[in-house]
Amino acid sequence: MIKIAPSILSADFANLERDIHRIGTADYVHVDVMDGLFVPNITIGIPVVKCIRPVTILPLDVHLMITRPVRYVQQFCDAGADIVTVHVESDTRENIRDAIDKIHAKGRRAGVVLKPGTPAQAVEPFLKDVELILIMTVEPGFGGQSFMADQMPKVAAVRAMINAQNPTCELEVDGGVGPDTFRACIQAGANVLVAGSAVYKAPDIPARIRELRG
Repeated sequence: MIKIAPSILSADFANLERDIHRIGTADYVHVDVMDGLFVPNITIGIPVVKCIRPVTILPLDVHLMITRPVRYVQQFCDAGADIVTVHVESDTRENIRDAIDKIHAKGRRAGVVLKPGTPAQAVEPFLKDVELILIMTVEPGFGGQSFMADQMPKVAAVRAMINAQNPTCELEVDGGVGPDTFRACIQAGANVLVAGSAVYKAPDIPARIRELRG
């Protein structure tokens, strides 16, 4: 089954609880955390994750676009994250592995993320140890960007690696996913789709979520 993870980056932050309830038929709540260093934008952090945890029963899929995430993964788990993903480009291999271990020690699911310019092979050191791999189909940092179709071969390559080495691992795609692009993601092997503006700007949010499931 295809899972949908609407990104609250496209929600109305003055009415965040309301907008989280509006995506109640989705599978995950995708939370984009940016520090202004790893990516050129600043969004939200640990206090917001802690505040939204009580308002939904959906798993919180927290995507850390921050430098040296090993410093904060435990706090995000304590704040209520169910899945914490870290970029392979954000630190050394040893520290990324340490971050994964710390997430697992908290009883949460861990994942790694690849920017568009990072090859599929970069997930290999972590593939057997994570529950989710996220492929960015835009440059991380801002919502509403255009979908990068040239990332589909990478998605397919990572899907083949997952099938061979860690079949229960989920494969997520984030960036420009909408009615015109979701099928390409699914055909390439993704089973979790992050969608921000495509969901929140839809006139009927539950209908849009159903549509994106394919």
